[in-house]
Amino acid sequence: MSPFSWSAAEPSDTPLAGAYAACARAARRHDGYYRVRSRLLPAAMRPHAAAIYAFAHGASAFADTGEHSDTEREYLLDDWLHRLRAAARGESGDDPASIFAAIGHTIRAHELPVQLFEDLIGAFRQDVLVKRYATWSDLIDYCRRAANPVGRLVLRVGGLDDPALDRASDALCTAVRLTTLWQDVAQHWRMGRVYLPREDLDARSAREADLDTGSTSPAWQAALADAAGRTRALFAEGRHLCDQVTGRPGFERRVEWLGGTMMLERMERSGFDVFGPRPAVRTIDVPLLLWRAARWRPSH
Repeated sequence: MSPFSWSAAEPSDTPLAGAYAACARAARRHDGYYRVRSRLLPAAMRPHAAAIYAFAHGASAFADTGEHSDTEREYLLDDWLHRLRAAARGESGDDPASIFAAIGHTIRAHELPVQLFEDLIGAFRQDVLVKRYATWSDLIDYCRRAANPVGRLVLRVGGLDDPALDRASDALCTAVRLTTLWQDVAQHWRMGRVYLPREDLDARSAREADLDTGSTSPAWQAALADAAGRTRALFAEGRHLCDQVTGRPGFERRVEWLGGTMMLERMERSGFDVFGPRPAVRTIDVPLLLWRAARWRPSH
């Protein structure tokens, strides 16, 4: 697969430079790992990737913050959607240095599908309204909107529109999203949400009341082990993206794949103790991830 190509759409004028700088700050604020990942990307891609991530993190914060009621969160997401559509039309409002000025420019410069951004907002609205999932299929459909659009948008920014790469990107994005859900079972429980599907819990006789004890029961550990196995299969599907995309964008995808599988392995080693220390990629892990990404060998 040929390296990503870049249009002459890199922001250069002062107002847009300020807007993209605001996006980079927002992305770093919401995701400490973003600073490392963004440095792996070509310089021309970083402003547009920052805009996409800042937009997504900004909308997700409305669903996760504890200071608003569900009704207020829905209102904030409605406003985010309205501002998105206006920005896509070139109407970024009174502040030329806002996130929406940047995202509007990115959408128009790379002809990005606005529906993918709307899917993200729909998923965050689902976080507000849906507290339980009945089946694995229901959860995968949630990830289709909560995670996969970002991967596809990054591909489009790079000029790649390939069904096979889209499928692999979807698998990787879903796997990473699921991994973060398994990391945060206790946190989501305190917020009134359970993402592990009812069918998986029932298969292992795991009860929600078990979490009230503040410890992870054997039944929950077994259910999470099953979910981790499904997640690992999605990571395997996502390897195609890491194998096929070359250059710095491909290197960044490999680091993401390696970081996600590292977190999954740490959860497995902890016995899926969701009330213990939260498994995460630490700063000290970055050199190892970079070394492994540099030694990446395509699967056959």
